[in-house]
Amino acid sequence: MSHIYAVIMAGGVGSRFWPRSRERSPKQLIEIFGSGTMIQNTVNRIQSLVPAMNTFVVTNRLQEEAIYRQLPFLPKENVLVEPVGRNTAPCIGLAALWVRQIDPDGVMLVLPADHLITKPDEFLRIVQLAAKIAQETESLLTIGIKPTHPETGYGYIQFDDEEHAHNTYHRDGVYRVKTFAEKPNIETAQKFLQSGDFLWNSGMFVWKASSILKEIQVHMPDLHEQLVALEPKLRTPEYSSSLEHVYGIIRSISIDYGIMEKAGNVFVVLGDFGWSDVGSWDEVFRLTNPDQDGNAIKGHALLKDAKANYIDAGSKFVGVIGVEDLIIISTDDAVLICKKGRSQDVKEIVDYLRRKQMNEYL
Repeated sequence: MSHIYAVIMAGGVGSRFWPRSRERSPKQLIEIFGSGTMIQNTVNRIQSLVPAMNTFVVTNRLQEEAIYRQLPFLPKENVLVEPVGRNTAPCIGLAALWVRQIDPDGVMLVLPADHLITKPDEFLRIVQLAAKIAQETESLLTIGIKPTHPETGYGYIQFDDEEHAHNTYHRDGVYRVKTFAEKPNIETAQKFLQSGDFLWNSGMFVWKASSILKEIQVHMPDLHEQLVALEPKLRTPEYSSSLEHVYGIIRSISIDYGIMEKAGNVFVVLGDFGWSDVGSWDEVFRLTNPDQDGNAIKGHALLKDAKANYIDAGSKFVGVIGVEDLIIISTDDAVLICKKGRSQDVKEIVDYLRRKQMNEYL
């Protein structure tokens, strides 16, 4: 079987996790659950399958040094630093160039850096199945998660659940993708759940580097043209200036919109391995074990006549009296107080700080 190469996408700023998440230490670089940061846990989870020399991280200049510190065993040249963020299609295209140069038949496992997975053995089984199919069929595969509730914070994948003679992997929970759906409102999310043929879009992908580059050539020829121009410059002194030039030209576009919604040979592998993208403080609360009053506390806090709150006290002491359903996050220079159910709106605070150029809080 071909070698598997991991591509960890670690360029996000995690604005929904303010004030704990900042531009230089965003969600993927902080500890949210237990020990280890989210990116460390992501890399550790796959190390039995993908050695460090085959693991790439795509990030930005602000986070580059922290990545080196947190993953000191990665070869430095495996940390691919984008001059500016251009969404997931250019990020994946760039990584595919590096993988194909090392191994023309290499299979890419593309993972966000900041997801929680509580059943790692089952996750690895699904990844190996997807890698086998990607190698044998040249297909593009994504991993879909069986939904447990009508979630408005995730995109969805609708699959074709009819048996197809050409899909010999149907019995393994591999289906042809019918359509991708954006994050729905609550009514639509309930319909998706009831229909039984929609999965949560995990944002994880498996394909051969050569396969995704072929699809980029067909569906995003402008991006492909720039990647082709960049390819001979890999590992040369001109690489950095060429990359800067390319990223100044290319459009910002997601791999879902640019490729997955248009390509014909797209399959989804059904995964059930305790996944969450931990997209908000509400989701963190949902993943904790609250006490008998429904409160979940991290750090030092005293709660009196308070119910169903999530408190992250940081290095401070926090006292909470007579309130319910609040999220309170304390850091050295900022405090967030948010009604539960509203934490998706935290990014609006970050937008405000940007507009006001209050960069010391970003």
